[in-house]
Amino acid sequence: MEIALSSELEKIIEYKIRSGGYQNASEFIREAILRAVEHDQLKFSKLNEAIAIGMEQAERGEFSSKTVQDIIKEKEAAKKG
Repeated sequence: MEIALSSELEKIIEYKIRSGGYQNASEFIREAILRAVEHDQLKFSKLNEAIAIGMEQAERGEFSSKTVQDIIKEKEAAKKG
């Protein structure tokens, strides 16, 4: 497999190797891929937890009258401060 990287990414990998964090580029790329997979799994796990909570709330009859758009607007307003 051949992968094309920008010069900026190549410099990052070279720096990581020089600083002693990795033996070679393959090791760095392998770890980066594994971290990406772990990150995706964590996001999926959190989503499943949120769905389970929502289902439990629905079973108890706990519903919100808010629309998805209302919730999005509230989140955006909270971010703005």
